[in-house]
Amino acid sequence: MRAKYTKSDRAMQLFYDPDFVPPLHTLGEEESRHCVRVLRLAEGDSLHLTDGRGTLYRCRIVSADPRRCTVEAVETVHDFEPLPYRLVMGVAPTKNADRFEWFLEKATEVGVTAIVPLETDHSERRVFRPQRGEKVITAAIKQSLKAFRPELRPLAPLREVLEAPFEGRRFIAHCDQARSQAGKRYLPAALHPGEAALVLIGPEGDFSPREIDAAIACGFEEITLGTQRLRTETAALTAVVMASVVNGMN
Repeated sequence: MRAKYTKSDRAMQLFYDPDFVPPLHTLGEEESRHCVRVLRLAEGDSLHLTDGRGTLYRCRIVSADPRRCTVEAVETVHDFEPLPYRLVMGVAPTKNADRFEWFLEKATEVGVTAIVPLETDHSERRVFRPQRGEKVITAAIKQSLKAFRPELRPLAPLREVLEAPFEGRRFIAHCDQARSQAGKRYLPAALHPGEAALVLIGPEGDFSPREIDAAIACGFEEITLGTQRLRTETAALTAVVMASVVNGMN
């Protein structure tokens, strides 16, 4: 049955459980505590739950146990408000982990399909532990009421990303002079609504000339995000917002 609610319902309380199987399901201890102790929901009350793969459930609480809260799905919406485009961001993690986590949070809120942490010649951080980032993304989808959870991929060498197949347009943003005959295009002018895009953002020291040449040799298009000098996480979020605007999401 298609539910009669939309994301504009600010009263919606969204929970996340990738293992949810209707109709009856017991929430984990952390989500149960938040539901019963923090929100003070009781038996018979409603909440919403997503599996992060696009399915949104309206559930009724059948057992308000703060350690093992059991809910029953009463309405289901498949493909709840999907992005009309696919956006993969390859971004070099910042030396300050908080700044990269800020990007993960804001990109999730605006809309992104996947995020690939990059290891580059000038990387400030060459070890990436995803546990904290996963928690940030989970909190962001709940806060922004999204049923599709972005994928956070493992740290990958830039060369691996350059050579991997991708069905869509591929872009590299950098601050150096243009190298290709086409030159550097402003990202909003290069993007087309509805298409899949992979956008690469380098570290504070930018991509090296060797890396830019390698990207162009692999078919990447050179882009600029404007005339302002941006930090890594700001540049990455700017690209996410630009894609959202081009696709009519803002």
